[in-house]
Amino acid sequence: MSTAPTTESKPAPPAIEKIKVKVDGREVEVPKLSPDHAGKLVPTTMIQACEAARTDVPHYCYHPKLPVAGNCRMCLVEFGTPALGPDRKPVMNPDGTPKIAKSPRPAIACATPISPGMEIYTKTPAVKQMREGVLESLLINHPLDCPICDQAGECKLQEYSVDYGQSASRFVEAKVHKPKAVDLGPRIMLDAERCILCTRCIRFTRDVAGDDALGIINRGSYNTISTYPGMPFDNNYTLNTVDICPVGALTSKDFRFQMRVWFLKETKSVCTSCATGCNILISSREEKIYRYTPRENDGVNGPWMCDAGRLNYKWIHRDDRLKDVLVRGQKSSWTVALNEIAETLKRVPPGSAAIIASARQTNEELWLLSKLKAKLGAISDSVPRTGKGDNLLVDEDKNPNTNGARLTGISFTEMGINLSKIAAGIARGEIKTLIVFGEDLLKRAVDAKALREKELTSEVVTEHGITAELLGKLDTLIVSDILPSATAKLAHYVLPGCAHAEKRGTFTNRDGRVQRFMQAIQPPGDARPEWDFLHDLVYNVTGKNGFLTIEGLFNEMAKDVPAFNGLTWAGLGDIGVTVKV
Repeated sequence: MSTAPTTESKPAPPAIEKIKVKVDGREVEVPKLSPDHAGKLVPTTMIQACEAARTDVPHYCYHPKLPVAGNCRMCLVEFGTPALGPDRKPVMNPDGTPKIAKSPRPAIACATPISPGMEIYTKTPAVKQMREGVLESLLINHPLDCPICDQAGECKLQEYSVDYGQSASRFVEAKVHKPKAVDLGPRIMLDAERCILCTRCIRFTRDVAGDDALGIINRGSYNTISTYPGMPFDNNYTLNTVDICPVGALTSKDFRFQMRVWFLKETKSVCTSCATGCNILISSREEKIYRYTPRENDGVNGPWMCDAGRLNYKWIHRDDRLKDVLVRGQKSSWTVALNEIAETLKRVPPGSAAIIASARQTNEELWLLSKLKAKLGAISDSVPRTGKGDNLLVDEDKNPNTNGARLTGISFTEMGINLSKIAAGIARGEIKTLIVFGEDLLKRAVDAKALREKELTSEVVTEHGITAELLGKLDTLIVSDILPSATAKLAHYVLPGCAHAEKRGTFTNRDGRVQRFMQAIQPPGDARPEWDFLHDLVYNVTGKNGFLTIEGLFNEMAKDVPAFNGLTWAGLGDIGVTVKV
C-alpha cells in the first residue's frame, strides 16, 4: 500500500506586535519589542520610536550596539501617557480622542520604554532648555581646542553645541586640567580633557570585545578613563573605540594629525584581510589612502572591524609596486604582451597548462580564468591561506574570496589539493605553461619551511612543492601580481595588477554573501585591473566576447555560474546578497 507524499508547511513567523505612539504630534507605529545590543528582544525605547519617526534626538552615551548606560542626559525629552479615570479606563476628550496626562518630569529617551498611546515631545521650550543645560555642563571643563582637534568635522560635541547649545558661556572659573596625549596602548591615544565620560569605550571593550580593559578612576570633575595600572589597552578591536567616541578623546595613532576629515573622499569597499568580508569605507585624497573605517552591515560585521584589517592598507602605497609590463625581463606594452601570450596559449597542447589563481582575486577575475582553464584543458587551484581566528569577526581563512574560487571552478572543496599535482606535472615535463595570479609560490615554500623549523602553529602554509628549479623547467611562466616577488622574477611575462582599492569587483565571503566594492584610487604606472586585461586575453584566446564594464561582466558571469544565477550588479546593493555555497 502506498501513500501520496505529503509536504509539511512551515509555520508562519509570529506577527510582530506593534503599538502606536506620537512623536511631536506625528503618529507612528513601532514594534513593541526591538533587539538590543546582544540581539535579545526588549521593550522599544523612546529614542527608537523617535528614530522611526525620523526625529533626531541628540545623544552621547547611547549606541544601538552597546548596553544602555543613560548617563549623559542629552536625550532628555518630555512625554505624556493616556490619562486614566478612577475606573482605570482612559479619559476621553470631547472630540473622542484620549486625554493625555503630561508627565511632570522629563525622561531619558535612550532608556525609557514606550507604551500604547504615549506622546513624546522633543522640541518644547523645556526640552530646549534642558539640552542647553546639559551642554553647558559638559563644556565647563572641556578645552576650546577645536582647531587642533583630530575629531573636528566628526565631533558630536561640536555639532550639538552649534545645534542645541547656547551662544555664550556663563562659566568664568578656571577649568580643571587633566592629562593630555596619554598613551593608552600601541594604537590609541587619550586626551582626558576632551572626554565627556559617555563610557562607550568601556562598554564596547567589556561587552563586545570581551576585554574588560578600561574603567573610570578618580572622582567628580577629576574623573578620567584609564587602563589597569601597567596594562596597555591592546586587543585586536581597540580602534573601534575611536569610531564610537563622540568627541576627540580617543584618537588613532595611525590617523592622528594626518588629514582633516572634510578633505577625504569616502569609497564603499570590503576588507580583504580574511573571509569575513567586513564592509568598510576607504578614506582617500589625491590618490592616497589615509584610513579604513567600518561601514555598518548587520549581515556581516555590524559597525565594527578588527584592528589588523583596519591597518592593512599601507602596502598599497609601497614604492616597489609592480608598475611595468615585462616581457622576458624587458619593459614592454600591454598590447605586445597580451598578443604574445594569446598566441602562445593558442598553441598549448591540451593538458599541458596549469593555472594557480589567488583566492584574493575577484569573482569576475576567477571566472575569466576559468574560461582560460576550459579552453586550455588546464589543471587549476588556489593556495589556501589560514591563520588564527576569534569568536567575533576574524576568520581563520585569510583569503577574502575562497568561496568565489570554489564557485567559479578554479579550486575545489579542499583548496590546494591540486598544487602538488601541478608540481609533479612540471617535474615530469607534462606541464609546460603555468599561469600564476596573485601568488608568490616561492615565498610560500620558504614560509612553510621556516614555520616547520620553528614549530609555529599560528599560521598554516601549504607546502606545494613548487620550487625555483621546477619553475625553470617551464616553457612559459605568466605572472600577474601587485608586489614584486621571487616568482615574478622568473616569469617570462609579468602583468602588473591592482589592489582591490584600485578597481571594482565582487567577493564571496565565508557565509556566501556576494559583496561588491568600488574603486577608491587610481593604480600606479601601467598597472591595470586584472579583470580588464583578462577580458582581452580571454577574447583573444577563446573568441568569447564579454563586456567592457564590470557591471556587464558580473551579469554575464551570474548567468554562467549556477550559484550566482539571478544576481545582478545593481541588485547587490551596498550590503550584498547571500547565495548557497
